[in-house]
Amino acid sequence: MPLSQKIGFIGTGAITDAMVRGLLSDPAAVPHVVVSQRSAEISAKLAVDFPQVSVSIDNQAIVNACDTVVLAIRPQIAEEVVRPLKFRDGQAVVSVVAATSRSALLRWIGGDVKLSQAIPLPFVARRKGVTAIYPPDAGTAALFNVLGNAVECETKEEYDLLAAASALMATYFGIMHRTTEWLAQNGLPEEKGRAYLAPLFAGLSDTALLAGKDIAFIEMSHEFATKGGLNEQVFRDFEANGGSRATLGALDRVLARIRG
Repeated sequence: MPLSQKIGFIGTGAITDAMVRGLLSDPAAVPHVVVSQRSAEISAKLAVDFPQVSVSIDNQAIVNACDTVVLAIRPQIAEEVVRPLKFRDGQAVVSVVAATSRSALLRWIGGDVKLSQAIPLPFVARRKGVTAIYPPDAGTAALFNVLGNAVECETKEEYDLLAAASALMATYFGIMHRTTEWLAQNGLPEEKGRAYLAPLFAGLSDTALLAGKDIAFIEMSHEFATKGGLNEQVFRDFEANGGSRATLGALDRVLARIRG
């Protein structure tokens, strides 16, 4: 399904920046993008970097001019930004507003729009992102397939679970940081630790991607844990000292927050 000819973004933060850069990477996937002036620094930089980008100070003008409107505003101000806007019946609206229910968004919009929710991650800037969307929608899936891969969720429960899983990103980098610190404390310069760990973790991710659905992650864990070896020892320590319990507990709590 072809993408919209003109896509507008209300809210110009990090995710808007990443999505626009992904959409307009060579070859550009859309001919024209309109972004709101907030934040002025990001929107101005996008307009300098891409001739296809125009900046609008008027959110209603963005809605009027665009086939697809992406709501990319902070949840704290979402209602006050969205309620005054007048959308066309049947207009495509994609919300990337975090922790905000679909019913609330529809109530604020007040019109008969085609509303999708999505969880784009920063990697969409490199067209490497995997994005959960709900409900399934061909147009929204086409948008995020350009930016990597779209995962269409059949139910809100599926969507909420993937949203919770995406909250592990900071922990991933936190593990790398703590390991780099430990290496430095034991005599390895930090730059060498980073140079080793980043490709090590990237290689593990590539292994998981290449395995697809055929091999369970726990089987890969066993494959990388030689009997009586170092990897087996660390994973056993992780389990015995509550690592898995802490991870699952954190996921339970973030899911409860997402569900309100």
